[in-house]
Amino acid sequence: MKVWIDQDLCTGDGLCEEICPPVFTLLDDGLAYVKEGQEVFNNPGGATQMAPVPEDLEDAVTEASEECPGECIFVEND
Repeated sequence: MKVWIDQDLCTGDGLCEEICPPVFTLLDDGLAYVKEGQEVFNNPGGATQMAPVPEDLEDAVTEASEECPGECIFVEND
């Protein structure tokens, strides 16, 4: 599974980070980004920067996607 965020749709609520902090983070611009370990995919973000999701976090990432008020989290299954 891989995940990415469309920052144009992100409302900055931070629910994704609350649900799954190992995969999602909010930056100083107020928008959410995906990450892998300490590497944040924010250059430029969006669909060009998908983060792999560890198998043990797939349920949390799916929940974050479903709960996102901006509907900006996109999950792609391998």
